[in-house]
Amino acid sequence: MTTLPFAEWTSYASEHAARVDVLLAGHLDRRKRGEAHPVEDFLFTYYPTRPNQLRIWHPGPGVQLEGGAVYEGRRGYVVVDGTASLDPAEVERRTDSITWIRALLSSTLDRQPQFGCFGLHEWAMVYRTPEVRHAAWPLRLGAEGTDQVVDSHKIGCSHFDAFRFFTTPARPLNTLQPTRESQPALEQGGCLHANMDLYKWAGKLMPFTPSALLLECFELARDIRTLDMRASPYDLAALGYSPVRIETPDGKAEYTAAQRAFADRARPLRQQLVALCDTLLDSPQIRVSS
Repeated sequence: MTTLPFAEWTSYASEHAARVDVLLAGHLDRRKRGEAHPVEDFLFTYYPTRPNQLRIWHPGPGVQLEGGAVYEGRRGYVVVDGTASLDPAEVERRTDSITWIRALLSSTLDRQPQFGCFGLHEWAMVYRTPEVRHAAWPLRLGAEGTDQVVDSHKIGCSHFDAFRFFTTPARPLNTLQPTRESQPALEQGGCLHANMDLYKWAGKLMPFTPSALLLECFELARDIRTLDMRASPYDLAALGYSPVRIETPDGKAEYTAAQRAFADRARPLRQQLVALCDTLLDSPQIRVSS
């Protein structure tokens, strides 16, 4: 157990909050004006972690904070004689959740990444339907052209939380039929959504997740979301997003290269989250009670 003096950890906490403020400035300004953003809002509407939760600094397991009264009453913490640390009872209470997350992340690490999907999940979400998710933005190829792209490609989406948004006509076109139950058996490290979801799992593991790791996952998810929408059927040029034209050979090559780079960034973060789960599950309280 490492004990951090008040002056030291409050400096870390202040630096963390300042970094979050920079990352979230655009989103918060748009929210005040009531403006929606089809790319950047995703991290705050699809994922459950709220901006104010991101600002709270968490040291992670094995650290005590002197003068940590500010953590009094905060879920997952215990304060004894003014020193704050993670609450072992909270770790024990969430053993099942931690175990499930660890199994999913570990199985994904062990599976060969796939790089041939070309982001067609976003196209399948608007296939043969007048009701598109981002109705304020036009389809780059129009409805007919978008449908033709789907019809001319083999779709192999392995991610349940992308597949569940496919239109009804698009669902049988997918070579896989992912379910929540099959998620640990199908998820793989080349998938943009699986790598974006590292932010979700880091958030669900809070307050156990060190804040530096959480923000690395956030930044990865933000960058992946940008590619995801640039490769989508929507025309977002007015927002400054040039399209990745996955319907062309050059666009496919551009998408695959970016996908591989994101997989390389995601792997060490996934490994760190697995290690975090192992640390939590190997705590004395869990070993004794299991």
